[in-house]
Amino acid sequence: MSGENTKGRAGEVFAAFLKLGLTSFGGPIAHLGYFRNEFVERRKWLEEHSYADLVALCQFLPGPASSQVGIAIGLSRAGYLGALAAWTAFTLPSALALVLFAYGLSAAGDAGGGWLHGLKVAAVAVVALAILGMARSLTPDRQRVTLAVIAAAIALAVPSAWGQIGAIVVGAAVGLAILREGPPAEPTELKLPASPTVGVLALIVFTFLLGSLPVLAAATDGQSVRLFDTFFRVGSLVFGGGHVVLPLLRSEVVPSGWIGNDAFLAGYGAAQAVPGPLFTFAAYLGAVIGGWKTAVLCLLAIFLPSFLLVIGILPFWETLRRRTATQAALRGVNAAVVGLLLAAFYDPVWTSGILTKADFPLASFAFLLLFLWRTPPWLVVFLCAAAGQILAVAT
Repeated sequence: MSGENTKGRAGEVFAAFLKLGLTSFGGPIAHLGYFRNEFVERRKWLEEHSYADLVALCQFLPGPASSQVGIAIGLSRAGYLGALAAWTAFTLPSALALVLFAYGLSAAGDAGGGWLHGLKVAAVAVVALAILGMARSLTPDRQRVTLAVIAAAIALAVPSAWGQIGAIVVGAAVGLAILREGPPAEPTELKLPASPTVGVLALIVFTFLLGSLPVLAAATDGQSVRLFDTFFRVGSLVFGGGHVVLPLLRSEVVPSGWIGNDAFLAGYGAAQAVPGPLFTFAAYLGAVIGGWKTAVLCLLAIFLPSFLLVIGILPFWETLRRRTATQAALRGVNAAVVGLLLAAFYDPVWTSGILTKADFPLASFAFLLLFLWRTPPWLVVFLCAAAGQILAVAT
């Protein structure tokens, strides 16, 4: 797959990804399966090994892995306009749904207390399942399980963005020190229309924004600048994507007073019921904070790092991925990510969701539906919300 084979149209890419944006339930791992079926098996836009290379790259980068794979597929098919079309089509349906949910939540007020709590109970089951799935693949030995627990302790001891970042740094350092053993990287034939010059420029822009936005936010009273800085930073620092965005976002927007903890967890629960990337949760938060314009701002800010990093790293990925140090650090970071999610599972997910004796069996039943019965997440979320309302009325 090379730049010379980039012969699709942006409209074609948009149509293909819009279908996926409307139907891709189940989270980032499921999204990667949908992408493979659509673009490797059905449309044959990529070879199997090329798709595997894209997935490996996007697992290496911070940010939403499935969205980054989509951006890269769009880039390979129709250039930079194709990348934009892929992201827009895949992201728009869930973002719109969550913005509408935010407005509905505001209109419901206290009348929605029961189903609101049901959504928080659903989040307990969803995050528990995410921890189980990630732990199986990312913490397969004693060293990495221990590292995950240490990372969870750091995150709980320092309940802020610095705690999350510190846990990731510790994970990378421990990985470099003790996790150098592993299978060698397989050779890749992945080539995309992104030149080293454009890659370097994208990385310079990324680094400049990451360094300058906090300074600009501190020097101004404008909420828009501070929000853009916050969501850009989260999109730049979240490894593991999807559910791992929960603790870092909460540490940024709840203590600052932008949104209450109950509304935060309710939106996170609702995000499980819509297709597309979980990072569109940023649109919900923006809508609650300041309406639809703020939703657009937060959505663009959290996804912008993905564009810059995918375009910036692609030209250098083959050399970087073969280095033993890179592989070792990544193993440590992945284990730390499991720890971050474990910390978030306790606080705020468990502490806010399990408040009565009835909540625990409801969360357990939701987990069984997801884990054993493979029930679609959107249906589990709906059932939990309905059960929460019924329990509220009964009591």
